[in-house]
Amino acid sequence: MVLIKNLELGEFFEGFYLIKSVELRQTRAGKDYLAISFQDRTGTISGNIWDANNKAVEQFRAGKVVHMKALKELYNGMPQVNKIQLRLATDSEPNNSKDYREKSPVNEADLREYVQSIVFKIENGTWNRIVRSILKKFDKEFYEFPAAKTNHHAFEGGLAYHTTTMLQLAEKICEVYPQLNSSLMFAGVLLHDMAKCLEFTGFENTSYTLRGNLLGHIVLIDEEVSKAALELGIGDEKEDLLLLRHCLLSHHGELEYGSPIRPQIMEAEMIHQIDMMDASMMMMETATANLEPGQFSQRVWALDNRNFYKPKID
Repeated sequence: MVLIKNLELGEFFEGFYLIKSVELRQTRAGKDYLAISFQDRTGTISGNIWDANNKAVEQFRAGKVVHMKALKELYNGMPQVNKIQLRLATDSEPNNSKDYREKSPVNEADLREYVQSIVFKIENGTWNRIVRSILKKFDKEFYEFPAAKTNHHAFEGGLAYHTTTMLQLAEKICEVYPQLNSSLMFAGVLLHDMAKCLEFTGFENTSYTLRGNLLGHIVLIDEEVSKAALELGIGDEKEDLLLLRHCLLSHHGELEYGSPIRPQIMEAEMIHQIDMMDASMMMMETATANLEPGQFSQRVWALDNRNFYKPKID
């Protein structure tokens, strides 16, 4: 079996891959076809099944492991697979979808250890108690869920990985700018995306829940913090509670990006900037991961529809 990252241009190959996503589309002539994204633990690659009959639509669904024979080519400068022969993996073949999914590059035990070390650094009692309460409530989901459906950290464990990378950035930024309240930075970063555990269905075939669609994770995390404060007997008028809620409500930075309020304290602005930095870095890394040096990526919609170049230099 050839891993996706090792596929050579012009190479005919075969192997087992996971259907990450599939969409029924129509050609300009009105004929149905399936646009499929194939995945293994090293990356993804797209291809089209042009004969999208009813049987193909029923069989080739997201989350299914398939045996594929195909040719790697370039289309508009981008790698794709063509001349595809596809069938479902049988019970006697490697058909466990978990073996093909991308996972966090840091194992769960190390992520947990680091998160706990940061919690101990949150010196404010209100923030510490709320963080501990919510981390306990979402203990399993936090270390399993993705941070997004498609844009960034869209893999098993992506939520915790994204959060810990942001915490590392927050630690360094607080060293450079000691005027920042490090406890508020850490609490805000730890909780900023925690309600993705409510917004999404999980790490497999990720979709939005009803409350995820209707409310979104920013509203949902504010609700969770308010509920935790009530259970812990923390008054809703306390300034430290309001500051934490403000950091969470404003972490998307702009009203048009879903935040009901823009950052109005330094810590809130820095959390927003760190979030953007880490998400952008992951999107650029993902877009260029399987490119050959000298190639441009596909356009990344979430980064102003830009494409990115993979330099030939080391």
